[in-house]
Amino acid sequence: MTQTLSRLFEPAKWGKLESRNRIKYGACCVSNYNERDGTITVRELGRMQVIAGTQCGIITNQGAYPDPLGEGKGYFRQVALHDDRFLPEFEKIAGWIHAAGAIAIQQILHAGRYGGIDLGYCIQPSIVPQTLPHFRPPREITKEQIRETIAQHADAAKRALRAGFDGTEVTSFMGYLLANFNSKFTNRRTDEYGGSLRNRGRFMCELIDAIKQAQGDAPLVVRLNGAELMDRWGGNSEDECFELMQMAAEHGVDMISVTVGWQEAPESSIGRDIAPGYWNRLAARAKKLLPDTPIAFGNRLPDPAMADRCIENGEFDFWEVCRPLLADPDLVRKAQAGKMNQVKRCVGSLNCLSRLFRDLPYTCTMNPQLGHEYDPAYQITPAVAPKKIMVIGAGPSGMECAVTAARRGHQVTVFERGPDIGGSLAGYAKHDLANSDDLTSVVDYYRNMAQALNIEVKCNSTIDPKAMRGMLHQYDVAVVATGARIDHTLLPKPTQDGLLVDAADVATGKVVPGQRVVVLGGGKIGLTLAEALKHTHGREVCVVESDKRIAGDVMPSFKWRHTAWIEELGIPAHTGCRVLAIGDGGVRIGRADGSEEFLAADTVIAAVARRPNQELFHELEWMIDELHGCGDSLVPRGLTQAIHDGFRLGARL
Repeated sequence: MTQTLSRLFEPAKWGKLESRNRIKYGACCVSNYNERDGTITVRELGRMQVIAGTQCGIITNQGAYPDPLGEGKGYFRQVALHDDRFLPEFEKIAGWIHAAGAIAIQQILHAGRYGGIDLGYCIQPSIVPQTLPHFRPPREITKEQIRETIAQHADAAKRALRAGFDGTEVTSFMGYLLANFNSKFTNRRTDEYGGSLRNRGRFMCELIDAIKQAQGDAPLVVRLNGAELMDRWGGNSEDECFELMQMAAEHGVDMISVTVGWQEAPESSIGRDIAPGYWNRLAARAKKLLPDTPIAFGNRLPDPAMADRCIENGEFDFWEVCRPLLADPDLVRKAQAGKMNQVKRCVGSLNCLSRLFRDLPYTCTMNPQLGHEYDPAYQITPAVAPKKIMVIGAGPSGMECAVTAARRGHQVTVFERGPDIGGSLAGYAKHDLANSDDLTSVVDYYRNMAQALNIEVKCNSTIDPKAMRGMLHQYDVAVVATGARIDHTLLPKPTQDGLLVDAADVATGKVVPGQRVVVLGGGKIGLTLAEALKHTHGREVCVVESDKRIAGDVMPSFKWRHTAWIEELGIPAHTGCRVLAIGDGGVRIGRADGSEEFLAADTVIAAVARRPNQELFHELEWMIDELHGCGDSLVPRGLTQAIHDGFRLGARL
């Protein structure tokens, strides 16, 4: 594996600096782990100590806002760099990065259109109303404020260098301040900072000049869009994006990090609905345009082997990776060791982004330790007394518990009723229009880790009280991870046999729906099946949802995707409706206005709320000394909670 990744792991000169490899850890927006005043917390320090040890050649610390008023502050707990009192924690982070053998870069992030979270307003080049309701109303920045903002960035850069960082980075993507000036969507000015592309880019160029003057020969990175994806709102074309890159290069920027998208863009740029490698062409275009400027890139590029090929082909110089390292901080080590089959792959669920929109700390579906690196309860420590543990249920929660317990030194056996591991996830993953490989990789990971850790997995095994009595003496601990099932008590009893089927049975292929399908439930389970049945299998499908909107249990950053698919595929969604009857060849629904409608169907799929499978737990609680439940068998939620539950239990057994 190492030989096939020879370009990725070769040393690389970068100005006066030398990177030990061509991997750049990219600042993944912000963590929201810090104090409201911008002070870095122990929680953040714990995270960055782990990031420092990821074996990347260049490591970028998360974006700090540069102004004391907080107009640039886009997140409740964003770090600040406008005063020397913040420096001690930055010094610790820079020290850890250097101790690990990496180049330390500090990102300076003024959120512009998305800033002013504590002020009730934001600043941007022109007063362009927000298209998303949770952002603040805009105020037009004055020329005096422009000069002041540039000076604040330069001061923050000098402060970062005093803290020990080797260089700085400013970001012009996602709709932050620099992007606001560059884009004709948000820049409607008529003075020297607006109008032509040269004028719109003037702020960027003056900012580059000021920072470079402030920090001497220390490197400066600028993150620039290769595509805004803002055509609906009149944003920049791709050609204009690349002209801006040319301008940045003319002003001596030391690296361009090519990225994609705005927060208001109607298209995704990093979710699993985008195929890995989809945006590589943008990096290749940037490299062809600017052969003498180092180009970093990593949007929707989670695979080190693909990154290595891109470097070999001259598409970019540095693989910029963030979310895959949040999912698995050992990614680089595993890639070097040829153990990619043991990597926790980023599945593009965007918990890391969605939670920020709700002013919460980010988290990761695959990595329960993210944000808890400082917490002893989240450390995998050797077991004081190794135990024999049986896990009943091989879904994500049960398997995560098994893997974590085995890593501690316990002897673990997993019993699964079905023919394979994965639980309901394995079935639903096959129907995911976004990118089924991301979700099936979760199952593959657990299968590979079971083999690596000598976890015995017994499929087609039913555990009941009778079976338990015959093996009581063999195990010290039992974990019940039997998942959940659709709660049919929420629906009227069908009057036609075979018409109503369970969503899980459709997902696993046990039931093949007829041509006309009504899906009862517009959450992620129901929508996933409805979309696949229409798109892949050509069924006539409609969705019935009791809530006013569909996708109520979907993460905010992915909710729009399901809404768009339902519209694009022409799937009728009957929202705010009650199911009155199931039978006579269809479903009768009632609307809030009192009207009723009959929906003809050959198959009706129940995808309403789920209830935990707790029966086995209660049957066993008097039969074994130490009994635990985890995942959906406790409370039905989602993949993230299932994995995190399994980890926490495995870490304390």
